[in-house]
Amino acid sequence: MANESTSSTLSELYTEIVAEAQFVASEKSIMRNLVKNYAITGGGKAVEVPVYANVSASAVSEATDLSNTAINPTSVTITASEVGVMTTLTDLARNSAPRNVAGDIGKLFGEALARKQDADLTALFDGFSTALGDGTGAIASASIFNALSTLRENALNIDDCAVVLHPKIAYDLKAGLTNTFANANANDLANEALRSGFVGRLAGMPVFETSNIANTGNAGDYKGGAFHRDALAIAMMEDVKIETQRDASLRADEIVATSVYGVGEIHDSYGVELHFDSSIQ
Repeated sequence: MANESTSSTLSELYTEIVAEAQFVASEKSIMRNLVKNYAITGGGKAVEVPVYANVSASAVSEATDLSNTAINPTSVTITASEVGVMTTLTDLARNSAPRNVAGDIGKLFGEALARKQDADLTALFDGFSTALGDGTGAIASASIFNALSTLRENALNIDDCAVVLHPKIAYDLKAGLTNTFANANANDLANEALRSGFVGRLAGMPVFETSNIANTGNAGDYKGGAFHRDALAIAMMEDVKIETQRDASLRADEIVATSVYGVGEIHDSYGVELHFDSSIQ
């Protein structure tokens, strides 16, 4: 670009864009708060996550030595890569905007990074060895209880488990819990699902919806997941970085938002893929 220089207007944009982007990126990501979070520090762009198998205690007689239990952890490597978004804001667009465009850009960038994080993490559902459904039928509450039984077999704390579904799949789950109108005779969960659209806790697990689940190729066909927090992980090397550059000849500022992170499956048996087809297309 010709005649590039740094303008004092950049600092005015920078502070608000950074604050808004960082806040929105952390608040809007559903998956990030449901999985293990690691930091990549000390050089390099990868983190080694140790994976421990369960150990068992046994009865022991008085004055009898305990036998040694070998603990030999394996590890999963999570490697970070960059994601980003860029826009060019002209002076005319900024000066003619009816409101503070810097805050709007920060919000848009934060949302874009949050959606990317969610999409990368929900894509890992496809890697779970245990799966319910084959993408041809609608989900029902029994499917959630079935997934819970699988997670319980691994002695997992249900308080750290969650269900994440595409909204079209969650529709069938909520429809099965509700009648046409909320009424005193329906149970609390059914009425809450009808009034607010939030299922709440089902089988002891909170149910979340996100549209950041890729379609499998057939209309209405999506893969959700029921999982423990330790099943998946995100490793952050750099959360949200905002950079601006002045292009004087264009009378504009380039605004770039990047994030550096990696995702990975840690415990395969700690998650269940939920592969169903929605009744609405």
